[in-house]
Amino acid sequence: MAALPATQIRRGMVIVFEGDPCRIIEFRHHTPGNLRAMVQAKLKNLRSGNNFEHRFRADDQVHKADMETHELQFLYKGGDSYHFMNTENYEQLEMDEEMLGDNAPWMQDNMEVMVEFYNGKPMSVQLPQFLNLTITDTAPVMKTATKTASSKPALLENGVTIQVPEFISSGERVRVNPNTGEYMDRAKD
Repeated sequence: MAALPATQIRRGMVIVFEGDPCRIIEFRHHTPGNLRAMVQAKLKNLRSGNNFEHRFRADDQVHKADMETHELQFLYKGGDSYHFMNTENYEQLEMDEEMLGDNAPWMQDNMEVMVEFYNGKPMSVQLPQFLNLTITDTAPVMKTATKTASSKPALLENGVTIQVPEFISSGERVRVNPNTGEYMDRAKD
């Protein structure tokens, strides 16, 4: 594990902080007047999912976490467990809903995700940039609906409710960004 000065941390970097892998979400170098330089950082604990802030002195040493990234294919959900297969070596592993967090409802059979591992344990799941899903329930289309009209709630086939434009109706397939829960456009498939 390489040690580096706190002044070299960057956004997205994963460091070991108090024994846990933590991703740097934001950071700011700060030199108040004649005081010592410091780095104010917002971190996300990858094990617990909690966000917190910490102030590092410029000469503090941080240790970059040795993270491995593997592509996994989601196979199926069984009870509270989500079953995945490593596409490189065909090993199977399971994660629980708590580990997946907000990503759990977006899992679809055969979906490929990138998973970061720390000390052989999965820490974070990166979903695809978009998913095509069917709207199962939303308010009827209003005749006066335009592309710039307000939005309305729509229930997707996976049970997640998102906001869609007024002109979208039940049964349509839409592209959704699962990382933000935002409607992108009508699906082309």
